Amino acid sequence: MRILKVATCNLTQWAMEFDNNLKNIKESIRQAKEAGAAIRLGPELEVSGYGCEDHFLELDTVTHSWECLKELLVGDWTDGILCSIGMAVINGSERYNCQVLCMDRKIIMIRPKLRLANDGNYREFRWFKAWKQKYQLVDFQLPTDVAEAISQTSTPFGYGYVQFLDAAVAAEVCEELFSPVPPHTELALNGVEVFLNASGSHHQLRKLNLRVRALESATQSLGGVYVYSNHQGCDGGRLYYDGCSCVVLNGDVISLASQFSLKDVEVVTAQVDLDKVTSLRGSVISFQQQSKGVPTVKSVQVPVNLCQSIDRKVSLSSPIKINYHCPEEEIALGPACWLWDYLRRSGASGFLLPLSGGADSSSVSAIVGSMCQLVVKEIASGNEQVKADAVRMGCYSDGQYPTDPKEFVGRIFYTLFLGTENSSQDTRNLSKKLAAEVGSKHYNLTIDSMISPLVTFFQALTGKLPRFAVDGGSEVENLALQNIQARIRMVIAFFLASLLPWVNNKPRYHLVLSTSNVDESLRGHLTKYDCSSADLNPLGSMNKTDIWAFMRWGAVNLGYPTLAQVADSPPSAELEPIRPDYRQTDELDMGMTYEELSVYGKLRKTFRCGPFSMFKNLCVEWSAKCSPSEVAEKVKLFFYYYSVNRHKMTTLTPSYYVESYSAEDNRYDLRQFLYNISWPFQFRKIDELVQKLEENKS
Repeated sequence: MRILKVATCNLTQWAMEFDNNLKNIKESIRQAKEAGAAIRLGPELEVSGYGCEDHFLELDTVTHSWECLKELLVGDWTDGILCSIGMAVINGSERYNCQVLCMDRKIIMIRPKLRLANDGNYREFRWFKAWKQKYQLVDFQLPTDVAEAISQTSTPFGYGYVQFLDAAVAAEVCEELFSPVPPHTELALNGVEVFLNASGSHHQLRKLNLRVRALESATQSLGGVYVYSNHQGCDGGRLYYDGCSCVVLNGDVISLASQFSLKDVEVVTAQVDLDKVTSLRGSVISFQQQSKGVPTVKSVQVPVNLCQSIDRKVSLSSPIKINYHCPEEEIALGPACWLWDYLRRSGASGFLLPLSGGADSSSVSAIVGSMCQLVVKEIASGNEQVKADAVRMGCYSDGQYPTDPKEFVGRIFYTLFLGTENSSQDTRNLSKKLAAEVGSKHYNLTIDSMISPLVTFFQALTGKLPRFAVDGGSEVENLALQNIQARIRMVIAFFLASLLPWVNNKPRYHLVLSTSNVDESLRGHLTKYDCSSADLNPLGSMNKTDIWAFMRWGAVNLGYPTLAQVADSPPSAELEPIRPDYRQTDELDMGMTYEELSVYGKLRKTFRCGPFSMFKNLCVEWSAKCSPSEVAEKVKLFFYYYSVNRHKMTTLTPSYYVESYSAEDNRYDLRQFLYNISWPFQFRKIDELVQKLEENKS
């Protein structure tokens, strides 16, 4: 038997925070060594943080990464353990995303990434070059200070693997696992038994099972030990990296780290018998046949044993069952962890939320409550870092710290009901009840006295008094009167976020939270610079259907029963007067349902449909309920509002990314914001096809 113990880790690495990142790397190595592991794997670009973006273009980022690696190498960190360290490396004049394999204070080899991630949220081609000399290992000259410190002038650089006396180990970097022809296939046929995948994979609703299936399939027929490491937390942007570092043996997950956690370092280990890999491969005849015809991948020889012989006191790791979070639980946990990382890193002392009593703001309030529940639970488990952060933010006296989530919420979270004469008593009551359940410090305000002077000012300026549509006003008047209410709320929110902490003897400002969702953003059903404009938005890429489901789940599982009442209320901006025969509702205002918006969003972004192809798809999908001309009108209406409101996406609050059809233009949905809103060519093509379809039907 060849018994090998491997360690992999979730790390909370912050972009450009080299001290923090190095501290976490050292702690993960310490824990791996303490567990008796022979291999330690960390996540992709762990030294600098994955989300450095254009900072990767700065030589400083690469230089500081080498300085951190040198500190690891001159100490005893790599003694007796193979460490795979992720960092940026410049070879000649080209920058590569690399895994640096180190052991016993030497660099064994540097493995550059072969296939870069360059879609969706990722832009690796902007900063790195993919390694194209596939079957070459070139001689890489180490930086002078590193070479002198470790008495090593060069190391192999390129595509290859490390052959130890008793095991063959190779690196595979993130995107390579998901490519059509992944390197691990060829490497396995060359005899590699252990694969080390350093990754930077973000959370998306319902995504984890897809990732796990890819990890399992990597060794299901090929055999092998697949070790996977991922970042966890917010590293400085819109993404939340959701951990789940794991070890897979011959297609079975045998060790798995958490998906959502406030821990900065989490190490999991697995003990495997490499002879099981040999046995599986020997039983697959096609493996034997194909291994003879593959190109030879170069190797680096290291005369060291990684494995141990049989030890009856130590048991081997067995397959485990993975319990996936339901989407509603993912919403409760992912954004909560993201908010915590942002809060503790930003230097702010809490959050402020305009709580309208509607679905979106109520959901954000519940997510903050969930965050505080996680914080208290983590402190109870002995996490000193979370405890220190919570004590600082909550301004606790010496020796005190959070033990009750609701009490902690009251110290770091303000909610405001910013009512007008158009607000209903129902929403005012719901916001008050929910605030009491969550524990926020709640302010019940009426802001008509701030809106009236602006209307009076306009009347004095022009001699005209604008009216709402229900009182006989035009669409222009109606919209302007709604927008001024919404924008005043934003101004008040930021004003109070700065001063309420001062009133309550807190040393720092609070971050303002926004509440728009992806469907409303897509349609443009929000006021530019209203309460959709804030510091952060936990819901920015979530659809309304998922939000409603989360609220009903949270009413029971988070202990906030008022959420269910809010979910059952018709969504309304409450910016127009309520009359016996009229009450404003969102879907009536938008001219389309939230269900329809979700369909439009997925077709537009996920399936890359323009107006014409969207029309063709929906003619089939909605054939039972809509005629071609009705589908055409719906598609035209959507694209009209999408294009006329697209400019609003340029000012959208930074949002937690969670949905594949996010409409945010800044990082994910790269489309122009100035359109010909009549779409003359596309709509003409739709009309021509409508005519053909209806003629054929008749």
